[in-house]
Amino acid sequence: MSTSTPHGGVLTTPDHVQVPPRRRPGTVLAAALCGLLGLGLTGAAGYKAVSDHQAASRPVPPAEAYRKAASLWHSTPVDTLFPLVLDGQDAGPGGADRTWTRITEAADAGCSEVLDADWQALFAGTGCTRVLVATYTDATRSSLVTVGMVFTPAEAAAMDLLRGRFTAPPGYGFRPNRRGAWTASVLAEAPVVVYTVSAFADGRRLNEPSPAEDKMAEDARGRVAQAGLGHEAKAIGDLVGGTLRTLATSPPGKPVRPAAEPSKTPQTPAPTATPEAAR
Repeated sequence: MSTSTPHGGVLTTPDHVQVPPRRRPGTVLAAALCGLLGLGLTGAAGYKAVSDHQAASRPVPPAEAYRKAASLWHSTPVDTLFPLVLDGQDAGPGGADRTWTRITEAADAGCSEVLDADWQALFAGTGCTRVLVATYTDATRSSLVTVGMVFTPAEAAAMDLLRGRFTAPPGYGFRPNRRGAWTASVLAEAPVVVYTVSAFADGRRLNEPSPAEDKMAEDARGRVAQAGLGHEAKAIGDLVGGTLRTLATSPPGKPVRPAAEPSKTPQTPAPTATPEAAR
């Protein structure tokens, strides 16, 4: 009986063993620094975003807002200052809702071109930079309301001297006996006087114009009071003045929507008669 050596696998050692390369200390340090730098940049960007958001939400200081408002007449789109449509909720007699549509281009002009002599005299002490004017009609096209903004370079103390000294303002070419009710407000937030004057669109003759508050009283009588011309003059003055206040006090870059403008703009109606025909 013969014996033989069994064939089995022979373990061999590879000629070259793959050893992971060692990282140099400089490479590790550079990678760590890059990571830290990336974290720093990310943190800085996040901090700036938070700071910008806080700055955008922070109200403008009153003194800065007042100075800023003096230039709104040329730095703000006219459709923002005078929206194409104004929505006056509870603005009519008895709390009725009213809607007004702008029927003239919102134009700016020199003070002597727009203001009557008595108004020019009032602004002699404050100066007058520019006057912006627009006219609205109500949904029934039976009334007209002219609204104006008189911008001045004056400080607040000088503007305070104007309060209570105004007479009936000019209004869309109507003579005094065509004007119904009027308002004039000195804004505390801006060197601006906002005025309104209302009239009937057909140009009918009236008595001398009266302050809107007089025509809004419960016991007020006459065509102007019954038609709500006092309410309309007051409401439009408040809406336009509110837009100016918002523009003056809003942080830079923050979009401002005109006060009380409806989301849908109806088709612009035409008044039944132009004021020029009633001169």
